[in-house]
Amino acid sequence: MTGEGLAARYGVVVADAATLRDTELEQVAVDAGRRLEAASAEEIVGWARLTFGSSLVVLASMADGVVAHLAGTQAPGVDVGFLDTGLHFAETLGTRDAIAATLPIRVRSVTPALSLAAQEAAHGPALWDRDPDRCCALRKVEPLGRLLAPYRAWVTGLRRGESESRADTPVVAWDARRRKVKVNPIARWSSADVEAYADRHAILVNPLKQLGYTSIGCQPCTRPVAEGEHERAGRWSGAPKTECGIHA
Repeated sequence: MTGEGLAARYGVVVADAATLRDTELEQVAVDAGRRLEAASAEEIVGWARLTFGSSLVVLASMADGVVAHLAGTQAPGVDVGFLDTGLHFAETLGTRDAIAATLPIRVRSVTPALSLAAQEAAHGPALWDRDPDRCCALRKVEPLGRLLAPYRAWVTGLRRGESESRADTPVVAWDARRRKVKVNPIARWSSADVEAYADRHAILVNPLKQLGYTSIGCQPCTRPVAEGEHERAGRWSGAPKTECGIHA
């Protein structure tokens, strides 16, 4: 949909928000979150691209290519960021490479400031077992900050049905921690909606999904889920931790 079409349907003012001050940008986010609540995922990504242009980046976990496909169709050439923690499954890295080769996007892989060897020297072996919050802060949160630094807005694959902590996720919000607009185009989707979109568009899916990995993170902290378990039950299994910190 064109910018004029978005404005006519949702009353969204499409302008170059990338040049606005933070206080003005926050108001854009709040207003867009309210007006685009009923918009399709395609329209939400289209609005983000029209509004932010090259100041927009997409964050992809590479559990599948759904968000990357949405971005590629609605914002061809957009930057897609991937946090290469050094602890991913080989299947996840393969999915990243295949998606980068087949969609009209530019994948940017960002690595932590500390190598795994340096992290072990500084914090001891298997930090993910002893202090998973610290490990996530070093291997995900820190590189995310560097990834997002040049941009004014970022797109994520957050969904309300993933967990209680994500149940109130707006489709567009102000990320006060990072002073950026956060766009969540599939926030209203269920896991069935994600699967249906992937099937409809023949989208690449991480092979681990076929082995029961319904939510895929770093290898040491992810297991398949059993029948009847919640889709994120395989993340940090047996620990009270439920989020890596990039969305906190």
